[in-house]
Amino acid sequence: MAFDFKKEYKEYYMPKNTPEIINVPKANYLAVRGKGDPNEEDGAYQKAISILYAVAYTLKMSYKTDYKIEGFFEYVVPPLEGFWWQDSFDGIDYTDKSTFNWISVIRLPDFVSEKDFQWAVGTATKKKKMDCSSCEYLTIDEGLCVQIMHSGAFDDEPATVALMDSYLAENGYINDFTETRLHHEIYLSDARKIAPEKWKTVIRHPIREN
Repeated sequence: MAFDFKKEYKEYYMPKNTPEIINVPKANYLAVRGKGDPNEEDGAYQKAISILYAVAYTLKMSYKTDYKIEGFFEYVVPPLEGFWWQDSFDGIDYTDKSTFNWISVIRLPDFVSEKDFQWAVGTATKKKKMDCSSCEYLTIDEGLCVQIMHSGAFDDEPATVALMDSYLAENGYINDFTETRLHHEIYLSDARKIAPEKWKTVIRHPIREN
């Protein structure tokens, strides 16, 4: 049975639809950075996703090649995630997607080293005939956060974020957005196959005591 992050770490991937406070440990990720509207056809965001999955699946299937990763065990590729911000706005303004900055990420198993990552980028570039050099090995330490499960379209997120903000105010916390602590989303639904009203997205914000 392949290791599934969503099932093994339910507290990070399957929160309730009411806000909760959580301490998120440091983890390593595949990451591609960019700017602009994620819905733009063949835009930077769509290309970034293709690169992430190319490298992620190269690592996942490495056991079928001559390259051996120390400590490797079979696993399900974790869900796509994204960190989002706008230079002129604290939080997220959903009405102007062209001003989005983003870091798209996929979590890595702990056994994947930077050396393994470099191998995967080179191998994916060669095999998929696509330039994967924009992919980076990124360590993120989120720390104290509030999170919730959002159901529905991304444009409906402000109402869910408002629930989070009210919960923080009632419990003596405030949002703590900085250059490194960002609005975070984890995508549990395949937007190509499921109607927007059924999408499930984890929304997570960095916080501190007020």
